[in-house]
Amino acid sequence: MHKFKGKNINYILFLLILLGGIVILSASLGAVSIPITTTLKIIVSKVFGLKLTLDENILSIYETILFKVRFARVVLAVLVGIALSVAGVVYQGIFKNPMADPYIIGVSSGAALGATLAAIVFKGFGVLGFSLVPVLAFVGATITIFFVYNLARTGTKVPVATLLLAGVAIGALLHAITSFVMVLGGKDLHFIIFWLMGGFSSKNWDHVMVVLPFLAVGLPLVFYFSRDLNLLLLGEERAQQLGIEAEKIKKILIIVASLLAASAVAVSGIVGFVGLIVPHMVRLVTGPDHKILIPCSALFGASFVVFSDLLARTLMAPTEIPLGVITALFGAPFFIYLLKRSKRGLF
Repeated sequence: MHKFKGKNINYILFLLILLGGIVILSASLGAVSIPITTTLKIIVSKVFGLKLTLDENILSIYETILFKVRFARVVLAVLVGIALSVAGVVYQGIFKNPMADPYIIGVSSGAALGATLAAIVFKGFGVLGFSLVPVLAFVGATITIFFVYNLARTGTKVPVATLLLAGVAIGALLHAITSFVMVLGGKDLHFIIFWLMGGFSSKNWDHVMVVLPFLAVGLPLVFYFSRDLNLLLLGEERAQQLGIEAEKIKKILIIVASLLAASAVAVSGIVGFVGLIVPHMVRLVTGPDHKILIPCSALFGASFVVFSDLLARTLMAPTEIPLGVITALFGAPFFIYLLKRSKRGLF
């Protein structure tokens, strides 16, 4: 069990308070604005079974908006933010490069092809009440991870540089196939373009349950291997000398991080820059120790995605801006900053 020092506990407490505040704000704002104090009262009343002194009709409307519409979207944004941020931490640790992100080995390209096929080729089909879009997006991402990993494998080892190159090559190929399928899309093209730019429009509690199992298993696993990630930063040979099975750890972490990213992309579309900028911003404050970097990145990533989604649906209401546009507006300038700093070394 990892123990947090006093300073690290303060980081976590601050980020928990920040996330709670942004969640309440996001749940309160929208086409029908709910006073923040009322939102808090409704949440407290549900948790503790208290009775509120609000007009019954108004209370019923507010509860319907919060629990049937907004909270599902906010919770999904929290989970996607956690999944992408933690995946980004893992990839940056394994590649020893702060400019690595969850899509670096083709996860997004595989998901995009799956979603495009579902929207255009298999339109109208579903699985267990789900649209095929998230299902095939996840399947496409997962198959891509498997294919890239095996393509990069040399004997029992998977060189990091080879994995990166395989991911870039396969990603480019899948992107070309996706573009070709989109040419055939006709009237369905608008939907798939909007999906590719990311967002939580029309998402519900069923989508939350797509991501939740992967996070419930993946997050503790990544945190369990936080010490090993620290040692991998020293180099694989040095890590093996210190007693860890570098190849085995790399394989587990790559698979777990990729599945986290795949589950997130399946429900949100491609939301760029979250896994790139969040871990690095947190690292600037907490340092490179993954024992604190992982939980802090998870919390800050959740806050970042919830806040970005709030902007996406309110800045031009009733028109909704794709979430990927908002995250890119934050992320692109920071990526340029990373490029400038990269010459001086970031780990």
